[in-house]
Amino acid sequence: MKKIRISTFYPIGAILLFILFCVQMSNNNYSFEAILNNYSEDLTQEETVYKRITKNYSECEQNMDAANIQGFSDLPTHIQTFLYYRHCRNFPMLLDVPDKCGGPEKSSDVFLLLVIKSSPENYDRREVLRKTWAKERQYKDKWIRRIFISGTSGSGKDKMRLNKLLRAEQNENSDILQWNFDESFFNLTLKQILFLEWMDQNCPHVRFLLNGDDDVFANTDGMVDYLLDLPGNNGSSHLYTGFVFENTGPVRYKKSKYYVPEQIQKSDKYDPYCGGGGYLLSGYTAMIIYNMSKYIEVHPIDDVYIGACAVRAGLLPTFHMGVKTLGLLTSNGQKIDEQEPCHLKGLLLVHKYSPAQIYLMWHKMNDPRLRCGVHNLTRTEEAT
Repeated sequence: MKKIRISTFYPIGAILLFILFCVQMSNNNYSFEAILNNYSEDLTQEETVYKRITKNYSECEQNMDAANIQGFSDLPTHIQTFLYYRHCRNFPMLLDVPDKCGGPEKSSDVFLLLVIKSSPENYDRREVLRKTWAKERQYKDKWIRRIFISGTSGSGKDKMRLNKLLRAEQNENSDILQWNFDESFFNLTLKQILFLEWMDQNCPHVRFLLNGDDDVFANTDGMVDYLLDLPGNNGSSHLYTGFVFENTGPVRYKKSKYYVPEQIQKSDKYDPYCGGGGYLLSGYTAMIIYNMSKYIEVHPIDDVYIGACAVRAGLLPTFHMGVKTLGLLTSNGQKIDEQEPCHLKGLLLVHKYSPAQIYLMWHKMNDPRLRCGVHNLTRTEEAT
């Protein structure tokens, strides 16, 4: 009998799976584009809903004193805007899922809450995550739940169309929290604060949280395994772990996305913090950070702000070698093949992946024929 390696056919299966995914997403995108372009009546309804929700909220006013800060007129526009509205923390909620955790008293039944930062236009990312690592399920009798946190994008009709898109997703999936503030890199901290406030009201006893972006690959089963093995920690003691940045400080180069001038932070040093691509928190630590945030001025870099709140409370982040927010690299900085599922089996999180890559990698990792740690990744069978 001639032996045929199943591994020979494995790449073919992966390619077919990828093609199927692309066709499916193409169809979905087409249908959503068609819907978004035929909104004349629906947009009127959406505007009515929007006005009803926001009518009791007065817009946060500019702090005009910010213009008196030395060097203010020389700052980039987005920095000026941040300084004008730095004090604003109260925004109307457009989409809510108050019973996501079964109510405050039953929220301890949620072992791992996936808190995923997502912009309204990132429908394809959200849809892939719902089918892969962020799928709500029980693993080893522990509940994994999912929530996307978002602001608003665009203006006028474009804004209403994207709000309508999120509302349609919400009707089907019940997994979006949306507030009426502008999506921007400098508003990510605001998004975190608003989520923590929501958690305090609706999910205060969740055991653990993954806080991450919608373009990461997360081994959520592996996370549950790791959390179950923590000695003496069921979520009621400190945990703040991920890829830790230490001895870093504000970027002073004006053209950088991460530019933070002295008008925002005079100190040249940040507290240690976990990279915002993805990190794990215990429910205990999340609530400590929320309480500290009430007294700490908002910083535009969200992961820096979370770290500062933790450190002020006397809680330090810890480094986890399985969290790769800078991508897969060897100890000497060489790039590792991010499409090899066995490289991810022993990790918790890698940044970053496209929706199609996430979809493929999830199916590769969960293929029962996958064998890691041996020369042949899949078993060899005889063909008759």
